[in-house]
Amino acid sequence: MEGRILPGVDLDAVAAGLFAGLAEIGADGVGITRETYGAGEGAAFDLVEETARRHGLIAVRDAAANLAITLPATPDGLSPTPDRPCVVVASHLDSVPQGGNFDGAAGVVAGLLSLLRMQADGLAPRRPPRLMAIRGEESAWYGKAYIGSSALFGRLSADDLALKHRSGGHVLAEAMAAAGADLARIRAGERLLDPAAVAGYFELHIEQGPVLVARTLPTAVVTGIRGNVRHARVLCRGEAGHSGAVPRWLRRDAVLAMAELMARLDEHWRVLQEQGLDLVVTFGIVGTNPAEHAISRIPGEAAFSFEVRSQSRDTLEAFYHLMRTEARAIERARKVEFVFDRRLDSQPARMDEGMVKRLLALSGRLGLPVETVPSGAGHDAAIFANEGVPSAMIFIRNDKGSHNPEERMDMADFRAGAELLHLALCEATGGEVAA
Repeated sequence: MEGRILPGVDLDAVAAGLFAGLAEIGADGVGITRETYGAGEGAAFDLVEETARRHGLIAVRDAAANLAITLPATPDGLSPTPDRPCVVVASHLDSVPQGGNFDGAAGVVAGLLSLLRMQADGLAPRRPPRLMAIRGEESAWYGKAYIGSSALFGRLSADDLALKHRSGGHVLAEAMAAAGADLARIRAGERLLDPAAVAGYFELHIEQGPVLVARTLPTAVVTGIRGNVRHARVLCRGEAGHSGAVPRWLRRDAVLAMAELMARLDEHWRVLQEQGLDLVVTFGIVGTNPAEHAISRIPGEAAFSFEVRSQSRDTLEAFYHLMRTEARAIERARKVEFVFDRRLDSQPARMDEGMVKRLLALSGRLGLPVETVPSGAGHDAAIFANEGVPSAMIFIRNDKGSHNPEERMDMADFRAGAELLHLALCEATGGEVAA
């Protein structure tokens, strides 16, 4: 059905139904799992698309299998041009393994509610609003974030498409093709969306950290997004041996070499942070080979992941160089070898100052906090911003952070953030609405 919103629709009930449906789709017995370009993410896309169509909106999939939804009165919003640019509101529906239900999904649901309100109010925006559910924002499955948004702008390389799933099985290109993506266009680096055809980008998201909870703020406006440098796997090769027969001076212990590198980098992190640099460092995956490790065996190999994040490109590069320098020093001292897989980069991004000011002004009109925060986590907004699209983000307070099954979002906070997003989207598209 394509027409006016169904009479008597309760938007709170629409939101509750979507969140409940998404939770049922992703339930894994511990938390929520919706795999990037997998069955869980696909089912979540189907649910949002079916809901949009049932309420009279237009929904299509693009060549990267992203979902685009527009008002029925503005079908040209599905193919925006520089002469009639759209305003995008977007987020993602995939999750990390055993994550929470609101990471990403809150932004898609809030965007859908805004379009439904526009339709119910009979608004005819001068610029078409375009809700996008973007594929593959999470890096947990293939080691790379922003897959769907990178594909939009022709920025997925052959190496990206060859990235292996965390299970070591299929590669990204196979999963994308199975989800309906046009691999020929993506491999060719074709721009599926012209940045000049996007007048602005909004994204609502749970904060994923403890700042808003600690400061008792229901919402805040984001100033910028940290970039990162990563290695999904670093292998430290030493030499296995009997735990009781090899003295310390003859050992080539891979675990101790790995641990020394981590300890050195942690100390560098502490010092640099005391100097005022924006920096976070994480070793998220650590282990020895379970087929070989034993209490009486000196580990000959150990593997770990490495990630450094900062809002400064210079800080990222400097710390990465420091990490490689320390690794070489430990190699010489402990007679081991560090083998690095492909380096993965995500650029830092600044949000548009004008859009930030407008969001703060609208926050004041709504009686919400006029507060800004940086984003430590990555978001698709970074891709749009670095493509030259004016971009802005709204954070919603979320108890217990994110990327864990205890993630919690109060619906009153969600409604406040969704109202702020709606007013901002109406203003940016030229639709008039009273606050």
